[in-house]
Amino acid sequence: MNTKQLLIGGLAALAFASCKPQLNTPNYNSGNLDFTRYLAVGNSLTSGYSNNSLYRSGQQNSYPSMLANQFATVGGGAFLQPLLKSEVGFPTAKLVLGLVIDSTTGLASLSPIPDPSPSDNAGDDASIAAQGPFNNIGVPGIRAIDFLIPGYASLNPYAKRFFNDLTASPLAELGRMNPTFFTAWIGKNDGRGYATSGGIGKVNGGFLDQNSISNPMLFAVALDSVVNRLTAGGAKGVLISIPDVTAIPYFTTIPYNGLVLTRQGQVDSLNAAYAGTPIKFQLGANAFVIQDNSVPLIKRRQMVAGEYVCLSVPTANLKRGLGSVQPIPTQYILDANEVNNVRTATANFNDMIAQAALDHDLAYVNMGAFLKTLSSGILYNGVNYNAEFVKGGAFSLDGVHLTPRGYAFAANEIIRNINAYYGAYIPMVDVNAYDGLSFP
Repeated sequence: MNTKQLLIGGLAALAFASCKPQLNTPNYNSGNLDFTRYLAVGNSLTSGYSNNSLYRSGQQNSYPSMLANQFATVGGGAFLQPLLKSEVGFPTAKLVLGLVIDSTTGLASLSPIPDPSPSDNAGDDASIAAQGPFNNIGVPGIRAIDFLIPGYASLNPYAKRFFNDLTASPLAELGRMNPTFFTAWIGKNDGRGYATSGGIGKVNGGFLDQNSISNPMLFAVALDSVVNRLTAGGAKGVLISIPDVTAIPYFTTIPYNGLVLTRQGQVDSLNAAYAGTPIKFQLGANAFVIQDNSVPLIKRRQMVAGEYVCLSVPTANLKRGLGSVQPIPTQYILDANEVNNVRTATANFNDMIAQAALDHDLAYVNMGAFLKTLSSGILYNGVNYNAEFVKGGAFSLDGVHLTPRGYAFAANEIIRNINAYYGAYIPMVDVNAYDGLSFP
């Protein structure tokens, strides 16, 4: 081979090399964070609760489990959850979509029904505390103020499964892991019970008032106790805000003016029945009639915009005169005053959470603001998501908790804030890789 051939060959090799694609490997890193022992603290949202129950695949697709998978790419350690055996649900069956026959029209439609599969939760009430400590200690039903109650785990069937000391308060469970990093999403249940029960409870409730808004002084003490316990060993972490419960499908699915009258005879009959009262009807959409004991004599009125019908209302009865001939009982309605009570308390609690994050130099995730973006819709890799019941893809069949895809969105919002606050570079979760609702 002569010099000319060598030169041509060299130039060809150089040209080939320059045409090769440059593969940029993401420089994922933890910043200065240590994910060796990640602890997730919270309520049903943290546990993986979905479709009105807790079950094994829901736990496996919890947002803490997703976070742990992403943390593993930057040195995160093992992640242990108190997994159930049941796929049907514990302690009761989860909701699934099934055919329901309308007894009035005879028409079939898809609606949420309890999973008809045989129960498979035998043994799930037995203690597995010896297998711990666990990295995910989210407990369905727990309020922030419940962290102060000694013996709380003996009252909660899920906590009873894995809490190490059933006589101690939940604060004791926070110390078992000695975390290096944590997420804490607490406080939703300190107002949710009041909202979902139609405001039947108190505005400043105590430890025994389950369907009330928690007393803000008790909430402050509980929040301070939880954060102090979590940070005692120098752990960094994330505090997460409480979403506005009135922005979820449980309250937004049935509109306040969902009484649709299609025949003039219906309108005339109802107007005759309510003659002499402020209640009036017309063809088309009408506001539901609801119970209101403050209204003289008739003890009922029509709803106004900004009030909400709970998803728990017997929807079949709405076709048989409930909400028109008969008023909808108060436990199914969140009226304007009750909406204000919930929103005021939520804003107050979130101010405390944000201040606690500031005081302890922790990341703060405004999850409420993020989840509200679902109302207008989110396009993710070609798939549209929104807050519409059943069809939206993000909320499960109970209208309160998320689907695995919804929890993936939550995980990504947490990661985004960790990266921004702590200067880390943790990869995002692929939302579309997880399941939404299952259709028969």
